[in-house]
Amino acid sequence: MTVNYASIINKDLTLDEVVEKYTDIPRLIIIKIDVQRRGVHYTDKALEKLDPSKHQIRGAALFGSRDNKLTPLPESLILRDGTTVLTDPTPLENNPYVVDYEDDRLVLKDNGKVIEEVEFWPKPDFYGKKTASGKPMEHIVTARPQRLQVMPSSYCHFWDNGHGCKYCDIVNHLKHQKAELGVPAKLNPKEVGEVIGEALKQQGRFSGICLTAGSDTRGKEPFDEEVEYYIELLKHIGQNFKTKKFPSQLIATAFTEKQLKRLYDETGLMGYTADIEVLNEELFNWICPGKAEWIGYNEWKNRLVRAVDVFGRGNVNTGIVAGVELAKPNGYKSEDEALKYTLEEAEDLASKGVSTIYMVWIPRPQSYFHDQKNASLEYYVRLAKGLHELRKKYSLGIDFDDYRRCGNHPDGDLTRIL
Repeated sequence: MTVNYASIINKDLTLDEVVEKYTDIPRLIIIKIDVQRRGVHYTDKALEKLDPSKHQIRGAALFGSRDNKLTPLPESLILRDGTTVLTDPTPLENNPYVVDYEDDRLVLKDNGKVIEEVEFWPKPDFYGKKTASGKPMEHIVTARPQRLQVMPSSYCHFWDNGHGCKYCDIVNHLKHQKAELGVPAKLNPKEVGEVIGEALKQQGRFSGICLTAGSDTRGKEPFDEEVEYYIELLKHIGQNFKTKKFPSQLIATAFTEKQLKRLYDETGLMGYTADIEVLNEELFNWICPGKAEWIGYNEWKNRLVRAVDVFGRGNVNTGIVAGVELAKPNGYKSEDEALKYTLEEAEDLASKGVSTIYMVWIPRPQSYFHDQKNASLEYYVRLAKGLHELRKKYSLGIDFDDYRRCGNHPDGDLTRIL
């Protein structure tokens, strides 16, 4: 099939057209992007193959899903190359991919056509067990195929005065989970250490630990209480290791150099991420008013650069919610414009030792941007390619956010083909 791209006006390219146009990007990564972009719907036949004794079921999460439910469905999917796909159950009227069971295999379908084979995530051994105080361990620590995920606090204080990020539903989702599942709003550090210890008994399963939570503005200096809490958590986690440092990443607020040094010197933490969310000052001020109020766009960038002096090159990055830069009415008016300026800002950070990774924007039902539409598949492919090229140019690694340890960043998946 030959596609005349010049004749396609104001029309998003299909999956097949994007795969044919971008032959230097693996097809499975393009599929991953589109599955994240559009979500999935599970048929009854697929769900009949879900075995809770073998497969991981959806549990505690920092953010809600596009179906706005807490139904015990599969946590997510794995593609044939081992690529982890983090995706949401999505109502059929939103045009998601369909996960079905056909010819003795789980498959991904689009408009009735089989696109790929998939598998459900394997359940970790510690799921189903309880802490010494009787709490379900999967409510304290969750798992990805190769990463342990700790969400210490599901509340963000930027919401105190209504200044939460416009794409985010963290506080609304916390209320939902607390009411239906009894998931705690804040974790006990001792229990976190206990669950990590139990999880690590499954030898060879996990290659890293990630902590991520909402921001806490409180303290003698802003965010001091957040830093103290992370230090306590990391110390309890560190008791499970014989070495001072252990494979770990903290996704948190943009802290001062003094706060960062405490985190590095007093704990086993190795990697640090402070998500700027959108690479444009005016859009940052509009989309992330709390971050703008407490820190500001340029200071956020400065703190990322200073973090490199503490953690080292390749150990500091920032995340963007790719596609929000096109949100209406204040976003970029075209994808070409958005791509150009986003990559320019990303290169400025890369030249100073900070890598940028992206998450596919999901307009969540309980967020301010609930009625918006994310970007085209082609846009996300071009952005993945551009960010990957910057990492190559400036020799930046993202080991703690690659396809093994995280799986949420399509641009990070490209590191495996270097």
